[in-house]
Amino acid sequence: MTQKPKLELTWIGKETQPKLEPRILLEDPAKSYHAPHRVTDHDLFDNRLIFGDNLLALKALEQEFTGKIKCIYIDPPYNTGSAFEHYDDGLEHSIWLSLMRDRLDLLRSLLAENGSIWINLDDTEAHYCKVLADEIFGRRNFLANVIWEKADSPRMDAEFFSTRHDHILVFAKNSETFKINKVPANEGGLAKHYDKVDDLGRPYYLKPLRTMGGEDARSDRPTLFFPLTAPDGTIVFPLRKDGTEGRWRWSKERTEADKHLIEWIHGRSGWVPYYRIYGDVESYRPPETIWHQAEVGSNRTSKAEIKALFNGVKAFDTPKPEKLIERVISLATNPGDWVLDSFAGSGTTGAVAHKMGRRWIMVELGEHCHTHIIPRLKKVIDGDDKGGITEAVGWKGGGGFRYYRLAPSLLEKDKWGNWVINKAYNPTMLAEAVCKLEGFTYAPSDTVYWQHGHSTERDFIYVTTQNLSYEQLQALSDEVGEGRTLLVMCSAFRGKPDRYPNLTIKKIPKAVMARCEWGKDDYSLRVENLPKAPAPPGQQGLEFS
Repeated sequence: MTQKPKLELTWIGKETQPKLEPRILLEDPAKSYHAPHRVTDHDLFDNRLIFGDNLLALKALEQEFTGKIKCIYIDPPYNTGSAFEHYDDGLEHSIWLSLMRDRLDLLRSLLAENGSIWINLDDTEAHYCKVLADEIFGRRNFLANVIWEKADSPRMDAEFFSTRHDHILVFAKNSETFKINKVPANEGGLAKHYDKVDDLGRPYYLKPLRTMGGEDARSDRPTLFFPLTAPDGTIVFPLRKDGTEGRWRWSKERTEADKHLIEWIHGRSGWVPYYRIYGDVESYRPPETIWHQAEVGSNRTSKAEIKALFNGVKAFDTPKPEKLIERVISLATNPGDWVLDSFAGSGTTGAVAHKMGRRWIMVELGEHCHTHIIPRLKKVIDGDDKGGITEAVGWKGGGGFRYYRLAPSLLEKDKWGNWVINKAYNPTMLAEAVCKLEGFTYAPSDTVYWQHGHSTERDFIYVTTQNLSYEQLQALSDEVGEGRTLLVMCSAFRGKPDRYPNLTIKKIPKAVMARCEWGKDDYSLRVENLPKAPAPPGQQGLEFS
């Protein structure tokens, strides 16, 4: 029986994927920043700003954050051919798709099972990316194509159409477990008549349990005329103002089932029953797929925000307004959730997530990571950023972030062209890097020198540049003992490895040579980093330089 053909988008070089090195992340405390004291009990300090290639950074995050990110928002280069100051944005379509595919694969693995990804694009690649994302996330997990009105006026110099919108493609990791937050029915929030709050902080208002106006007599619905017992034991019937018999809104069964919603008020005429109508049920609605600039801002809005933050500094060409990112984060997350943006740009996602009490990770390779993002986040943390959504969310400052850079490649070539351990690696870095490469959790013991990490409670790893002798290996084997196992990664060893049943011995770098593309630091969407052209038929396919 022949296999059914797969419906997919094809392009030159699709079959070739890079063998990414899982780099370690090195914190630079001088660039990390935290508020000097807590502003609230909910301040978050474990946010991360990563400087480096975003594909390598995503690979570096994979071990720790797989399945933990609740919301991913990315605003990748649109492949328009425009030469932006901060990005080289002109890429051939198939190459752009390959580079996006590699990133979307990793981003999907980082998403929580109930998480979602929001991809901001224009018409140039949005429809190709939709088909690509269908393959990666599954068509059943496509949620919406949100249309954002990014321009607040027409372009009179447009050759054909004046484009006023972007696409935001929304995919769930699993549409069966993803729950989207609803939006207020009124743009200003709940209606004013939601003037009460219960013990859990939920807003509500009261409505009389007796039917009023139109078919409110007992004769209209005889079964809805029955007695209720007030808090002091008084028997109450649904009587109209003129004293005639009326009726309740609810049946006996409904009244008994929802008695927790009934609230009694004692007035001049005695006890009167009301029932609670909660705002989270009655005054919220599902989000719509057209987002007008009046609601979430436009490109003009975001440029004004950037100029206000960085007086005299040229704004980015396509920054996103804080209200737009607020809408995404409010729909997709709750306080404390992780938000990731691997194309950080001017840092809007992190700034908004921080103000909204979400934990965030941003990745940026451009130097504006230092000239724009860090100064912007410092203003947010210090409470000096008065623009964007600050007033709307009541932001007063607080929290912090840690700055990381990608470590250099674990291996480098010596002067004879041989791959050797990078001289920049000290013993601590080496142990952490090899742990990550071998899939072990890096957790060095303070008392046992050979326990650098573990994969289970009984399986450990030891990393050293020593040339281990027979006696050293035997001593290791004796210390490990029965019931435990140890992976030994060393430069060289003497003796037969099968003599030690509880040890697995490998040489570095020999044991890891074929694992990754070593020495490559940049997979960015820059022209000089593009893959090589495909080889002629019959020869090796598309290669990455």
